[in-house]
Amino acid sequence: MWFQWSEQRDYIDSTWNCGYLLASSFVFLNLLGQLTGCVLVLSRNFVQYACFGLFGIIALQTIAYSILWDLKFLMRNLALGGGLLLLLAESRSEGKSMFAGVPTMRESSPKQYMQLGGRVLLVLMFMTLLHFDASFFSIVQNIVGTALMILVAIGFKTKLAALTLVVWLFAINVYFNAFWTIPVYKPMHDFLKYDFFQTMSVIGGLLLVVALGPGGVSMDEKKKEW
Repeated sequence: MWFQWSEQRDYIDSTWNCGYLLASSFVFLNLLGQLTGCVLVLSRNFVQYACFGLFGIIALQTIAYSILWDLKFLMRNLALGGGLLLLLAESRSEGKSMFAGVPTMRESSPKQYMQLGGRVLLVLMFMTLLHFDASFFSIVQNIVGTALMILVAIGFKTKLAALTLVVWLFAINVYFNAFWTIPVYKPMHDFLKYDFFQTMSVIGGLLLVVALGPGGVSMDEKKKEW
């Protein structure tokens, strides 16, 4: 956004007819909100507030860039929200409890449902990668991808399935979104660059699933009770 300030401003101005000042203010708010939220998350300061701020930025972008009417981009934005939801759940686990080591329903339930919601939303990214054609590679990719998505969503063999999706998604991302092979002046360079880094963010969310596990609302957790 910093290197494409004028393009971003002109797009918002032409789309919403809001004028030079409001369009510039939107781009500035968008840029500042993302940078501030990411710095706070990486420095582990006010992580929960940073997550809520980044949720707001995603919602603002969804409306401003008309993503709401593009199913593919909407599902990818929701997948980003899933990653933030997992990060929010992880930050809650760092809070101190008066009775350390003693779980309570009041403390654990919100975190568990946030982890469930995060897992389900992350799966939306992979739904945009399904290819409905008759080639052998596409059929195998769809079958394997769908199976892994279901495993992550229901929380069965979650860490292994999530780690497999990380490897698979990273390989697909590098192959299909190789923006560095496209000249900078071509529009496709920007589209691929956007997709590449958005996909990397979702990979980060999946790595949170690998690190933290599926949470209490999952088949992996229920197996312990059986």
